[in-house]
Amino acid sequence: MAEKIIGIPRGMSFYNNYPFWFGFFNALGFKIVLSDPTTKQTMSDGSALVVTETCLPVKIYLGHILNLINKQGVKNIFVPSLQSIAPKIYNCSKIRGLPDLVRNVVKGDFNLVEATLDKSAKKQGLYSFLSDAVRPFGITDMEEIKNASKQGWKVYNNFLVMMRSGIPYKKAMHYALDGKVLIETVDNSKPINVALVSHGYNIYDERACMKIFEKLEKMDVNVFTSLQLTDEQMDEGIASLGQHKYWANEHEMTGTAGHYLKDNKIDGIITLNAFGCGPDSLMIERITRKAKEAGKPLLSLTIDEHTGEAGFITRLEAFIDMLFRKKRSKLKVDTDYEFVPQTNICEKVL
Repeated sequence: MAEKIIGIPRGMSFYNNYPFWFGFFNALGFKIVLSDPTTKQTMSDGSALVVTETCLPVKIYLGHILNLINKQGVKNIFVPSLQSIAPKIYNCSKIRGLPDLVRNVVKGDFNLVEATLDKSAKKQGLYSFLSDAVRPFGITDMEEIKNASKQGWKVYNNFLVMMRSGIPYKKAMHYALDGKVLIETVDNSKPINVALVSHGYNIYDERACMKIFEKLEKMDVNVFTSLQLTDEQMDEGIASLGQHKYWANEHEMTGTAGHYLKDNKIDGIITLNAFGCGPDSLMIERITRKAKEAGKPLLSLTIDEHTGEAGFITRLEAFIDMLFRKKRSKLKVDTDYEFVPQTNICEKVL
């Protein structure tokens, strides 16, 4: 029986699903070891294992696997294969094949803890997925597994409640893992509102997104994401764009964009995607077309391991400055109210 210590990489589904896994594994008496936050070295180490065309999130994920291997006492690393989250709703091939990829390119003394979620297959529900995750540790009692899943959902739901109330991601995560729910008034008094449309692993990994939330906050911008929406709102967003859900993470892209394109308080949309992502390229093309039809300004940013921060900031500054000027000209029709954009942040962050 394997020792109940499990390593979890800070990559891919981690940013959305970790509250659940934290509650689940803790309820079963596991010690959870996380890889260190992403650094330039993480990217470099992961990139060295795969071909250039591999997308940035996967390169980062492999770097986190290597980071865990080098941590003392970590022999078991959790690498789930999220094939399908609902009948005929699939993930991209790279996410589906993560265990196979890790097994073939990462060399080291560790055990791969695989679990497969495929709701398009018969008898492949959540509990069979959770059973796969803990069977290597000798845990087979389904009642115990179900009770642990309830603890996982409790932590996850607390996290979502805070995110949907506007609590910042880091703070919501901290309180959820601590078993608490923070209720506070969120200051949304900044003059510009922007929807940031992307996957959690792109925008909540501070190294990958180059701290985009921090940069936008310094520019006096309120940022809204998919984690502030309900599933029903994102389903309606997909339908409003005339689409049908196919990709497992389409809520984060098409659904989120569709919702915020209809929201009059949102001044502009920013999409952030990894270079070479096939599903995202299709979804962003639709979003761009619909944003043009709706008359909503849109900035599309693409990231990879070579993206320079100076150019990234310049594009953000130009977009936010344009939103300020557009809103100011609209406000001047009815009022003398004026505001000045805080977009001269290059010297402060470089």
